[in-house]
Amino acid sequence: MTYGHHAPFPTRWNDNDQYGHVNNTVYYEAMDTTVNVWMIGHGLDPLGSDRIAFCVSSSCEFRAPASFPEPLTVGLRAGRVGTTSVTWELGILRADEPEPIATGRFVHVFVDRDSRRPAPIPEAIRAAIERDLVV
Repeated sequence: MTYGHHAPFPTRWNDNDQYGHVNNTVYYEAMDTTVNVWMIGHGLDPLGSDRIAFCVSSSCEFRAPASFPEPLTVGLRAGRVGTTSVTWELGILRADEPEPIATGRFVHVFVDRDSRRPAPIPEAIRAAIERDLVV
């Protein structure tokens, strides 16, 4: 799978659950953090922008376990890019393995900060998505 952006995902001691592998909630945290760090790096100010992004849907499919202290990577690309929403496609990857051990999907809808009504994706973010993340 090809991703336009990669972010490190260093596992932590407390990420392992009682079964000895990274708990499913940690995968969601890593994916959510990757998307939001990417958006902030491309112009989204969660505390000051006139438009903000709400997650309206998310999912994750687990294919293989991982355990601390294994270093992982989160791959990010854009799936569907609409007028007010973007579907992010993510993969949790081991070093030097092309197939993800987990795949995820987050749908963000951009809304006006005050009215909370859908609003167009900010131009700077849309341009960066189209340039870097549509593969």
